Amino acid sequence: MKSVNAVSPHKRGRVVRWACKPTISDVPACVARRHWYLISIANNGCLAPVDKSHGISRLGLGSLDIGFEDGLKLVKLRGEAMQAAADAAKSAMVSIIGLDSEKVQQLCDAANQEVDEADKVQIANYLCPGNYAVSGGLKGIEVRLAVAAAFHTSFMEPAVSRLEAALAETEIRSPRIPVISNVDAQPHADPDTIKKILARQVTSPVQWETTVKTLLSKGIKSSYELGPGKVIAGIFKRVDKSATVENISA
Repeated sequence: MKSVNAVSPHKRGRVVRWACKPTISDVPACVARRHWYLISIANNGCLAPVDKSHGISRLGLGSLDIGFEDGLKLVKLRGEAMQAAADAAKSAMVSIIGLDSEKVQQLCDAANQEVDEADKVQIANYLCPGNYAVSGGLKGIEVRLAVAAAFHTSFMEPAVSRLEAALAETEIRSPRIPVISNVDAQPHADPDTIKKILARQVTSPVQWETTVKTLLSKGIKSSYELGPGKVIAGIFKRVDKSATVENISA
């Protein structure tokens, strides 16, 4: 925790708000907790064949290919850079429940015909079947999520250069296990490629649904969800009801 403290002081669809808003200061602690879970599992003789992450801990700590403190610093910088980009743009997010991705894209296309370039919207997170997040300008979005801005879209472009600079100064080793990126739902092992993908991730739609399908196509029979809650387990079940996910929260 000293490291953490040093770094961070046709169905009808419906639009919903998130119940809580994560803050930048929460992020390093969340990543540190996940890291502790992974160390505990490894010490008990279990090494996952692949690693995946729904959120910011995708920054490599899961497969231990980035030094712990370096990873925390990157997570903190990434959050600050994205928040600065958010503060500089009038943008928002909405979560659309109950429609497939094709229908959601049709809604985005229709909205984009009525607004200028600065207010266009796009799917930012392909979470799971029937659950997608849309980001964009305020005029293109009428109901917002409880998040700061249009994350995972071109609105976050100002954050890319800061993250690229930090990644250039960070040693990233080849991961011990394949790490599947939620940018393209493919495994990557080359450190330079990983750095490029990490920078791209802040402006790219989160391909979480496709990532889960990639895992399942590789014969994954069981998975562990590290940390409180069962969000990932729910997503897996939406993609494949036969999937087994065990939660480890303590």
